[in-house]
Amino acid sequence: MHDAIQKVSEYTIQYGMNVAAAIIIFVIGRFIAKFVAGLTETAMLKAKVDKTLAIFGRHLTFYGVITFAFIAALNKLGVETSSFIAVIGAASLAVGLALQGSLANFASGVLIVLFQPFKVGDVIDAGGAQGTVEEIQILNTIIISGDNKKVIVPNSKITSDKITIDLAK
Repeated sequence: MHDAIQKVSEYTIQYGMNVAAAIIIFVIGRFIAKFVAGLTETAMLKAKVDKTLAIFGRHLTFYGVITFAFIAALNKLGVETSSFIAVIGAASLAVGLALQGSLANFASGVLIVLFQPFKVGDVIDAGGAQGTVEEIQILNTIIISGDNKKVIVPNSKITSDKITIDLAK
């Protein structure tokens, strides 16, 4: 009986330390996640980013850091975490594929701003729309048509086709 009690106390000490360490890792990770998320939101607001986007960035940062803290805590407990990391990798790939169109629009927006094939105020025919360029945004371009309608054209559609600029203006 004495040997059993001794073995139980040894296991309790051994695994209790791992459980305590895992809890500490998670608590510190949560603190770091809140801190970094707050910094992210503050930096985005100081950069004059829309408040909705800043809050989204804060949440994205918080959950990203907390996920790594959770995986580190599980690893400390002895749980095999490679499957969790594989799931996160697969999810990242899925998000990347889902954002493929947005990334193409972003890249096209950068090209339009850098090479300036047209500017605000030009009358253009591009991406299936014709009118006066009101605004060039990062993902799309806003054109006011001849019949005074706002047309929002994805930047990738503009750069993938011909652009006709009315030079008479």
